[in-house]
Amino acid sequence: MFRKPTWKKEAEKLLENIFDLQTEWTRMQKIMNQSIEPSESGQVDLMIAKVKYFYLLREAKHYNLNAPN
Repeated sequence: MFRKPTWKKEAEKLLENIFDLQTEWTRMQKIMNQSIEPSESGQVDLMIAKVKYFYLLREAKHYNLNAPN
């Protein structure tokens, strides 16, 4: 019927999310740096992306995950 997700798949998903958030965060950072007057909502979105990224990094560190080479 339904199978439990394997740890390997969950670890891969976590690493994929980390890479996606890193890309999003750096993209947003570039936009904010190029803006003459960055909007308050843009700054909030940037901070949220940054917090999510560092949270997932901490989770990966907790589980001793490393990115594949």
